[in-house]
Amino acid sequence: MTRIEFHFNAPERLQYACRLLRKANAQNLRIGVLGSAAALRQLDSALWTFSAADFLPHSTAADSPEVQNASPILLSEDADLCAGRQVLVNLGDEVPAGFERFERLIEIVAVDDHGRMTARQRWKHYTAQGYDLLQHDLSKRSAS
Repeated sequence: MTRIEFHFNAPERLQYACRLLRKANAQNLRIGVLGSAAALRQLDSALWTFSAADFLPHSTAADSPEVQNASPILLSEDADLCAGRQVLVNLGDEVPAGFERFERLIEIVAVDDHGRMTARQRWKHYTAQGYDLLQHDLSKRSAS
């Protein structure tokens, strides 16, 4: 069964996503990131600039299948393109189609009202399906 985690109260959602992806990449995990086209463009830019010391190899759905397969991190609006990866990070508002194919699903929830509202809907969906959810309150952590 997929392990589902909610990382909530992320004051800077994209910066948190970058740090999370850096950690997962260091563990040699293959990660898919779902979100809107606009959010993925912002994340793509952030992955190039968030750290002077780290490079996070990633690709987008616009890249060739060869580049996508070689990249440990794939940014896509379509969960199907992320199939075969261990971790799915959801930056979108909806429950990702086919999320149960992944070992882990990480929901990153910002502090804004819209983000909280849509996260509550996803939380209810997962619990109704019988998933035990893990929660990480980012307001109780220091930045890494």
